[in-house]
Amino acid sequence: MTITYQEEHIKNSRGKLLFTCRWLPVSPPRALVFLCHGYGMECSEFMKECGTRLAKAGYAVFGIDYEGHGKSGGARCYIKNFEDIVNDCDEFFKSICAKEEYREKSRFLYGESMGGAVALLLHKKDTSFWNGAVLVAPMCKISEKLKPNPVVVSILTKMELLIPKWKIVPTKDVIDSAFKDPVKREAIRNNKLIYQDKPRLKTALEVLRTSMSIEDSLNEVTLPFFVLHGEADTVTDPEVSKALYERAKSNDKTIRLYPGMWHGLTAGESDENMEIVFADIRAWLDRRCSTLEEILAPSDEGATADGGTQSNGGYLSRLKGPHTRPHSAM
Repeated sequence: MTITYQEEHIKNSRGKLLFTCRWLPVSPPRALVFLCHGYGMECSEFMKECGTRLAKAGYAVFGIDYEGHGKSGGARCYIKNFEDIVNDCDEFFKSICAKEEYREKSRFLYGESMGGAVALLLHKKDTSFWNGAVLVAPMCKISEKLKPNPVVVSILTKMELLIPKWKIVPTKDVIDSAFKDPVKREAIRNNKLIYQDKPRLKTALEVLRTSMSIEDSLNEVTLPFFVLHGEADTVTDPEVSKALYERAKSNDKTIRLYPGMWHGLTAGESDENMEIVFADIRAWLDRRCSTLEEILAPSDEGATADGGTQSNGGYLSRLKGPHTRPHSAM
């Protein structure tokens, strides 16, 4: 299938230019997919494979580089407030959904690693807006094996106001740990848009606090989701995804663990393994789109899987009249 790729810069509420991109099928899309990339990553190159595959499958795919990431403005990989990332994504994604040609399309979040945390916080911000989420090795809980000593956190917290941008947080080489295939790993290392220096103090603390906050509210997750994790992942513990699956209140939730695979399921595995992962993602999206299309068909408009209706919230109502969203079941 022929697709088109487009780029655009937008300005956030703090006056920073943010890079956005999109992969679009030539024909009207089945649904919209919004990419949330991981810590230090970017969309145009690192998530190109994902965007291209999903667009060829008939989905309109939209990405944004967070402030300080990739081609966006701001201090490199400096996260002053994690909520800023969430708000920027929320504003951009909803601006796309508000376009006339997309108002009636289903909307899915797609988050990898730290992007999984962004996706879950977007859901928390507007619980009835999103039709589902694909979460690849999400950062939604700190593994018990990796939780920092409270004394260390206390000391770092006292320092953050004085030296927030200092790159003093010790960390292992994430690229070596995340991407299994040596050829793909080297290509990722050569991507100069990816941040590969030590984490800044404020950034590390914001990520830690966000992970702990999400961990405390996993039982508030209600949207349909598909969580994927490599069993050999040493960057985010597979137990994190298991905890999300077990504690979330979603009626429609799916988990898939891949034996022997690492953190970078969609970018760092063998071609064969990546085919398996993307086939699973596409199948999950296709099934939910088919269910939604059937439920929202003219002969049964407004009905949900359990015979009732569920509002898509005031946002879409303001866009174009009342609109319903089903809560699909397995």
